[in-house]
Amino acid sequence: MSSPQPHTWEDAEAFKKALKDKGLKATRQRVAVHEVMMELGHASADQVCETLASRGSSKVTTASVYNILAQMAFLGIYSHRFSIGGKMYFDVDPTCHLHLYEPLSGQYFDVQDEELVEYIETRCKRRRFKGYKVDAVDIQIICHQSQPKKK
Repeated sequence: MSSPQPHTWEDAEAFKKALKDKGLKATRQRVAVHEVMMELGHASADQVCETLASRGSSKVTTASVYNILAQMAFLGIYSHRFSIGGKMYFDVDPTCHLHLYEPLSGQYFDVQDEELVEYIETRCKRRRFKGYKVDAVDIQIICHQSQPKKK
């Protein structure tokens, strides 16, 4: 259960190669959705749609955005998680890492703490859950802002 190196997909060619490796074409719609996801990092399909609409540069239907994001998560190119309200958010980093989730703003923040992730994975691996085997660990820490942001 060790954590592989994160996929940042900053290079458009690396993303296109990942699609090709999964048997998919780098369509205009997939590339447009991916560009928005790279900018946002973590986003719901609605947020991606809003960003695409605000740019007016790419004609991608809402249904296509939902399908593309779900497909990317299914293939392991992105990951996904649910917010407290049950809304699905997608993440351009599919590797195991910690998330801080701030419910008031609905924002996710990545936390890179390999030592903590390894500790939790090791504990889960050793632990027996009657009738279940651990496939993965997805850690989401619910938080709130402790100090107002300084201007």
